[in-house]
Amino acid sequence: MAGAQFDFSPPSYRAASSDLTISISPLGLVELADEEFEVHGPRLNRYSLNWAMYLGHHWGYRREQGEMQISINYYRAFIDYLARFTFGKGVTFRSPKETEAIVPDRLERVWEVDNDKMRVLLEMAQTGAITGDCFVKVAYEEPWTDAIGRFHPGRVRILPLNSAFSFPEFHPHDRTRLLRFKQKYRFWGTSLEGTRQVFTYTEILTDDVIEEYLNDELIDSRPNPLGQIPVVHIPNIPVSGSPWGLSDAHDIISLNRAYNEISTDIADIINYHASPVTVIIGAKAANLEKGAKKVWGGLPKDASVFNLEGGSAGLQGAMEYLDRLKMSMHEMMNVPETALGQTQPISNTSGVALSIQFQPLMNRWSQKVAQYGSGLEKINELVMLNLAVKEPDTFVYNPEIDGPLKEGQITQLDPNDPITYQTYTHFPEPLPLDKLVLLNELQQKMTMGLESKEGALRALGEEFPEEKLEEIRSELISDAMSEGALNLVKIQIQKQIIDMTGMMPGPDGSAIPMEPTMLGDGDTLGDGISGPATEQSAQDPALNSGPMVAQSEAQIREQLVTDAYGTKLAGRQPVQGDNQKE
Repeated sequence: MAGAQFDFSPPSYRAASSDLTISISPLGLVELADEEFEVHGPRLNRYSLNWAMYLGHHWGYRREQGEMQISINYYRAFIDYLARFTFGKGVTFRSPKETEAIVPDRLERVWEVDNDKMRVLLEMAQTGAITGDCFVKVAYEEPWTDAIGRFHPGRVRILPLNSAFSFPEFHPHDRTRLLRFKQKYRFWGTSLEGTRQVFTYTEILTDDVIEEYLNDELIDSRPNPLGQIPVVHIPNIPVSGSPWGLSDAHDIISLNRAYNEISTDIADIINYHASPVTVIIGAKAANLEKGAKKVWGGLPKDASVFNLEGGSAGLQGAMEYLDRLKMSMHEMMNVPETALGQTQPISNTSGVALSIQFQPLMNRWSQKVAQYGSGLEKINELVMLNLAVKEPDTFVYNPEIDGPLKEGQITQLDPNDPITYQTYTHFPEPLPLDKLVLLNELQQKMTMGLESKEGALRALGEEFPEEKLEEIRSELISDAMSEGALNLVKIQIQKQIIDMTGMMPGPDGSAIPMEPTMLGDGDTLGDGISGPATEQSAQDPALNSGPMVAQSEAQIREQLVTDAYGTKLAGRQPVQGDNQKE
């Protein structure tokens, strides 16, 4: 075969050309019309490839049984790390000063009570980081009563959608404006005949109407009460001129595959040297037993036995190449090598120095904050719009559940005022901060008059500083009242001791005789009573500030006498002898 040329493609090329189309749904992707596939086909293929990498489907073929096929999923490790780094500390929402007494509390109820805030945020981060596009639907769930009679109030649902089931239609001249949105997916159900079969559900949303189809048959059509499509699209990494976003880890797919292939080659070398091929020349292998602590003897004079060796010389180079691939993945993802658990010495690095050290990661975080922050504000706008249509009573200030009302804040939201739907999203700093340093800085600013208590609480991560300040004021008032009540009781006890004994307890507990201090009318202690209190004077309302004071003083005197001298003698129990007769 002179002149023939053979091409042995490496595994990575074979994996790249294989069919790795998968989806979260076990039924795979839905059928698409030719026009839909032309528009959305490349996007869906990109989704399937990235989901395949995240779920560990890194190989396009299977090796023979018994041979190792290693998959080290750095793709998923990077995606999960970035999601936790961005949303691990949650997000907080604010509104303009005018609506701040009402809007933040309504958003807190929707995110925390009606939905699981952290789960929703992490699901949004995961979907966007893998596919590059995050779709979120905001819908209202009507109140209902279950089978045992329990009432479930209505709630606003925030629903992250599967990007592979979402088919938006954007305005041709405005890529941020949705004209039409279709959600289409398959699910298992029971037919009228009682058999299990696959159904295709389709929902079409426009500004005017909502239509639902089951197997292409219209089952419901109703007006859209919101007047706009209740779906928000968040591109993970924006691309100029395109409405679609990019995955966080799309660039390391080939690197992760190469890492797995080299790891598998190294495993083969180690496995080969653990069980090498033995070559026997001039003897019969049937008479030789291979194994540990075996001795071969009686071989012919010209016989020789040896193990095939090879490959170990390249082991060191392969290990260095692995390290280089791993470092390249970290550089492409802007994630430091120490971020995934690499051992590092403990240090007291300051927050500023840590930010400089993690600058590439902070750049990635800043980009995500810009994209998802804007998307979350649009979601909050849809949340408030649902409340305006379905629960208009929530637009009125409620002093029992809302924070304190300040000057300039309104007591009722106007559904027609755009400021009602305006919110701001705040992402806490992801890197650890030295709270002691921050507290000292805030204290210095407050001393110089450059910071308020409310601003200091916000800097410390408090979502509702007004309510926290009101809580602190209430606690201070309660502590002052408790301290005053305790002081009042102490003074009354001191007064009764002096009235009954004519002596004052000294600092060391000894009794100090007192010289009566006359106040002109025979009052010794300034209590309105001439001399020590008597039973008659204690019950005389003319000589006391009031019946409650007289009753309190009488109870204190009685309690002091009882505690000091007791009211009963100790009981005596007769001794019972062993031989005592009854």
